[in-house]
Amino acid sequence: MSTQATISVISKFDAATAQTPGSERLAAVTPELGVDTTLWGGLFKVEPGVRTGIHHHGEQQTIAYVLEGICEIRWGERGEFVATARAGDFIHVPAWLHHMEINPSETTAFRWVVVRSTPMPIVVNLPDHAWG
Repeated sequence: MSTQATISVISKFDAATAQTPGSERLAAVTPELGVDTTLWGGLFKVEPGVRTGIHHHGEQQTIAYVLEGICEIRWGERGEFVATARAGDFIHVPAWLHHMEINPSETTAFRWVVVRSTPMPIVVNLPDHAWG
């Protein structure tokens, strides 16, 4: 066991991270914030009645925990697959998977805690017509 390892408590978030239209990502666990890590962690929020752009996260796998709200996640060649996640659910998004998040609520934002498998955020935003 290393005696040089340390626990980090993060109380600030950084909005200067990769974004997708329709959502807000706030970085928390990143090398840029002084955390020696091989992961990325933060918060993800989509306002009521909003959908994100189509995007993927390159080689990163994503695990998310839904803190509040309801979210529809679409994916597939034309966005033909859909899953619904609610507060208390975990979500796994495989690497390279084109997807979008949709908030069907007209009153409540949804918020996730997100952990990604590499320390640098990868967000590749695709054109709106990517699904035809």
